[in-house]
Amino acid sequence: MAVRHRLRSITTLTWLNGVLPIRSQPLYLINLVGQPLSFLFFITIASGGSLYPYAVGGGMLMTILSIGTSLQTDISHYKTDLKLQDVMIASPVEEWVYVAGLALSELVYSLPAMGLFVLLWTLGGWATPLAAITLAGVLLLVWAFASALGFTLATYFQDVRETFVFSSVISLSLSVIPPVYYPITALPAWLRPYAWLSPTTYAADLIHGTVGVPGPSTLGALTDWGVLIGFTLGLLALASWKARWREP
Repeated sequence: MAVRHRLRSITTLTWLNGVLPIRSQPLYLINLVGQPLSFLFFITIASGGSLYPYAVGGGMLMTILSIGTSLQTDISHYKTDLKLQDVMIASPVEEWVYVAGLALSELVYSLPAMGLFVLLWTLGGWATPLAAITLAGVLLLVWAFASALGFTLATYFQDVRETFVFSSVISLSLSVIPPVYYPITALPAWLRPYAWLSPTTYAADLIHGTVGVPGPSTLGALTDWGVLIGFTLGLLALASWKARWREP
């Protein structure tokens, strides 16, 4: 498959699953931004404003994490209800092109919500070149591993309703228990070691350093980057090895 055809396939899938839904029903955006904004509101009110920076960073992280659960649901729907994956298998479109197109569509779909949080981040006075580079790098890695995880799980589901169960589990393990919206010191001491088992703890640690609160030390930041990159590469490898492109 020529490079031009691959790019056209990715662009078409991005338009189909990322741009058209927004144009046809803008209310979808409210659903996307509702949960992160709700967390931001309640955490800010409950903390008297002291955790507002954490809530802004957590909102950006949760918005990108939602891409994984959205991709999981969309791929399950296309595979089981519309049989689109069967059409792709019978066509010259390669597996990675199909996944890349849908993952990119979810990223495009989330841009308006991300724009809102980036605006809050800028108004907070935290926007510096180094912080922007750090933030972009962390969010791109989270997008990559969330998409790989969502795709891998979706290929094993036989019914779209199964995705709802796993979405709750993923949300709990990646965005509730890990210190996404608060400092890790707010967790009970016995729970902190479990929080470090989640890759989003390392992502949140780096993001906290971009929102005006104490970030990790140089050694801590290198550890965060190393774990986050390693986890992302591991999930991408798992997706290429274990995801079911064709039904057994």
